[in-house]
Amino acid sequence: MIPRERLIETAREVYRSFGFQPIDTPALEYTEILLGKGGMETDKQLYRFEDHGGRDVGLRFDLTVPLARFVAQHIGELGTPFKRYHIGPVWRGEKSQRGRYREFLQCDFDTIGTTSTVADTESALVIHSLLKALGFERFTIRVNNRKVLSGLLERVGLGDRSADVLRALDKLSKIGPEKVSEEMQKSAGATSAQADQVLELASIEGTNDQILAALEPLVAGSDIGAEGLADLHAVKRGFCAAAPEARLRVDVSIARGLDYYTGTVFETFLDDLPAIGSVCSGGRYDDLASVYTKERLPGIGASLGLDRLLAAMEELGLVGDGTSAAPVLLTYFAPDHADGYLALATEIRAAGIGVELYPDPKKLGAQLKYANRRGFTIAVIVGEDEWKAGTCQVKDLRSGESRAVARETVVAEIERVLAAD
Repeated sequence: MIPRERLIETAREVYRSFGFQPIDTPALEYTEILLGKGGMETDKQLYRFEDHGGRDVGLRFDLTVPLARFVAQHIGELGTPFKRYHIGPVWRGEKSQRGRYREFLQCDFDTIGTTSTVADTESALVIHSLLKALGFERFTIRVNNRKVLSGLLERVGLGDRSADVLRALDKLSKIGPEKVSEEMQKSAGATSAQADQVLELASIEGTNDQILAALEPLVAGSDIGAEGLADLHAVKRGFCAAAPEARLRVDVSIARGLDYYTGTVFETFLDDLPAIGSVCSGGRYDDLASVYTKERLPGIGASLGLDRLLAAMEELGLVGDGTSAAPVLLTYFAPDHADGYLALATEIRAAGIGVELYPDPKKLGAQLKYANRRGFTIAVIVGEDEWKAGTCQVKDLRSGESRAVARETVVAEIERVLAAD
């Protein structure tokens, strides 16, 4: 839980740095709110039941659908644009595997009330800042636009069956082209030739500029396709103005399986661990709130898959071994000075430094063993001799070096050692 909470704290800091505000919504929603918003597969995974009052309810499968209901209900008070983040558990009845669980935590951020591609670009930059803040250097944010895909589907005669086609295409990385083709034919009624055309379009490769140039003739004659391509150009330009282009990749195969996406879509992969899947995904959904209100409330956002990302961090050795919630252990082995230890611990905390006071006056060796096992950075040692002399021993548990300092300078010495971390 320590690395888990640190990850959550980092996400909060990044979201707030972009101006996002926290909200919360109920875990339970009426089933009518949840059904049909994510597609048939999500409906099958929904935990649904009747409560004691006879109401048909379900556990939320993501944080976006409850957000749409929330903003539709409160937009008069919130105003637009409304930028929110929400960190909370969601539930899906699917097969558990590494980094994928039936109950898992999502860390969402969304901007409601604007169709500007600046908001789309900023969403990509939030993902970039978040992964950088967590210590990742090798990752790729893959971006596409549902409108481009819709334009391409119009060209091959599948425009009226786009939801089923895109839902199948979203599984490309998981089940491969052959099974995706079979699903397109089965669920969308596509011919084998049409499915092959879609897969051929989705396999376009090259640099970002080369892919965008290749898409130009493919969406020619489709207004929605041309609009999506223009949006992709804008997102690519904006991202490259603020972050390295190497971390952004235009990928025509990215579709996102949820039905409510309408424009820009994102999926983020770790270069050193691609098999774990996307660790941060999302996109634009301009019509989701229309189910609950006549007011048009377009939105764009993404969700950090916290449990999946934590599994990746553990595998890549980015979590660390420490399980201590505070960096400093204050040892206690002079029983007559219990009150003095409590006062010293309070003084250190008052300086903004976390400190745990060992509760029993055991031998110093036992306490230092505890400190090393828990992963403390510093042990502050004050025995009978130190109390008499008005000094403290500050021991750096990483290097083993220990330094005696005056009681009144112990906070400054702790800060010096921590700064060298």
